[in-house]
Amino acid sequence: MPGVRVKVRFAGQLVDGWLLERAERSDHPRLAYLEKVVSPVPVLAPEVARLARVVADRYAGSLADVLRLAVPPRHARVEKEIISQAPAADATRADATPAAATPVDPPPGPAAPTPPADQPVPEPEGWRDYPAGPALLRALAAGRSPRAVWSALPGEDWAARYASAVAATVAAGRGALVVVADGRDLDRLDAALTARLGAGRHVCLSAALGPARRYRAFLTARRGDAPVVIGTRAAMFAPVDRLGLVAIWDDGDDLHAEPRAPYPHAREVLLTRAQLADAGALVGGYARTAEAQLLVETGWAREVIPDRAVLRARTPTVVPTGDDPQLARDPGAATARLPSLAWTAARDALRAELPVLVQVPRRGYLPSVACAECRTPARCPHCAGPLALPSAGGSPACRWCARIAAAYACPQCGGRRLRASVTGARRTAEELGRAFPGVPVRTSGREEVLTEVPGGAGLVIATPGAEPAAAGGYGAVLLLDTWALLTRADLRAGEEALRRWTAAAALARPAADGGRVVVVADGALAPVQALLRWDTGWFAARELAERRELGFPPAMRMASVTGPPAAVADLLGQARLPDGAELLGPVPADGERERMLVRVPRARAAAMADALHAAAGIRSARKATDPVRLQVDPLALF
Repeated sequence: MPGVRVKVRFAGQLVDGWLLERAERSDHPRLAYLEKVVSPVPVLAPEVARLARVVADRYAGSLADVLRLAVPPRHARVEKEIISQAPAADATRADATPAAATPVDPPPGPAAPTPPADQPVPEPEGWRDYPAGPALLRALAAGRSPRAVWSALPGEDWAARYASAVAATVAAGRGALVVVADGRDLDRLDAALTARLGAGRHVCLSAALGPARRYRAFLTARRGDAPVVIGTRAAMFAPVDRLGLVAIWDDGDDLHAEPRAPYPHAREVLLTRAQLADAGALVGGYARTAEAQLLVETGWAREVIPDRAVLRARTPTVVPTGDDPQLARDPGAATARLPSLAWTAARDALRAELPVLVQVPRRGYLPSVACAECRTPARCPHCAGPLALPSAGGSPACRWCARIAAAYACPQCGGRRLRASVTGARRTAEELGRAFPGVPVRTSGREEVLTEVPGGAGLVIATPGAEPAAAGGYGAVLLLDTWALLTRADLRAGEEALRRWTAAAALARPAADGGRVVVVADGALAPVQALLRWDTGWFAARELAERRELGFPPAMRMASVTGPPAAVADLLGQARLPDGAELLGPVPADGERERMLVRVPRARAAAMADALHAAAGIRSARKATDPVRLQVDPLALF
């Protein structure tokens, strides 16, 4: 049957393959037999096969690479369990081939969506805080395909809002697919959907589930036994019967970008699915990316933003430390790591028996140190990597090769004392614990990520993305070391900084309940201004306008070609790039490699991808030994 795994002999070797279509005859003069049908289960749905072809073309990759991402590895024991549990009637369907009698073949759906009689149309509930929100739910419940870019309010229960949108889609007799960035978000959405739809109405897909559980959930979705699929990046290709809605939360998170070839982004895959299946689309987050803003400005999607009165009532008080009034009261605020304004906000919140969240961009104790005498950065004498201190009494160690440099001496002045260049989360927790004795201090980061903390007085020091929710909200949120996010050599530095800040600030109480956010940065900076007004749409429009002027994505399409200089030159020499294509570079990459960028207008993106894919195919046919990494629209350009 179409969609089953097969084994074929190719160039003398037995390789994996897929049966995509069956035909009565072929124009090919010589045909070989299939060596084996690996499994009778048609795991590759026709719509997913079509999507994989489009994604492969979009990212200048191969269909085989995309299918490896789309269909999880086979788990034979799970397949046998599914087949044995299938109704006997399914196993008796007549067909000329034994493979067609598989009981896991999904039943054909109705020609038009039919709302279940016992499924009521959901109430708008929290969507009433957004003028366009109720209309979005009505359109989904009516079986239409609205497309929206949603800017969430501070403190918003985004999982409940997504559950409402999914429930409206299911009420119309259609399926839904929702992708989130990490396991914490997946658990939250799982609980919200279970409360809204009941048990057994959705499945979770994530690489963290393990091979057996993941394959069982995949087969459940493939059979159409659950109308809703949620998951992390691995779920973006999940089969969904009668797809009516695709949704993604926090599309700016870099976890949505697949690190394996051809490096697709979950947002782009889902929007492509919406286009192919004529389904609705929902792109949501506290912050807005330039890519989401482009959807709004081109008219592909409509923005769903909160009512201004509701926004004012829900937003905490946001104060920068680098503006003129603060500098007049505290001249050291421009250089202090914890200015008096931030210290006072934390003290007042703790006195009111409220928790305080402190966001620190770097994990560890002292991730970067320097000579205390001449301020020369301390480097490893073996590999020249940066030295770090793991604890107050520990010896400096290299962050690259892990060698201990207990006898370190500065090569410039001979000094042996070290000072902090960058302070990590654990050192911050130690310092704040001394500043506020008797107050419990918790850390949330790479070693241990907290999901929730109690609502009493306490300090929570977290790295970006690991901030736990607090019962009732935080009384104060302190955003420290903002320079670490703003000064990164990255096109998306400002966008990423604002995304991290809004995610933390959204956990604070409203201003009327004493919630304060102190950002240790100059209030004149554009990301800080967007945070002060909680207007991430304004910042996204500004970013997009600047990128249009400079010719950067998403206003233009770019491809990155990385590898040894001779190999990069060879591939680009073979590529028949479209008219208007520009070559930028080369610039040094890592090691002996270099990077070239190819830039084209969006209208010529498909031609650029075809040309680069064909050139890569020529090098592969010639069995070129030097590998070249080819990425279309990479997150990092430099």
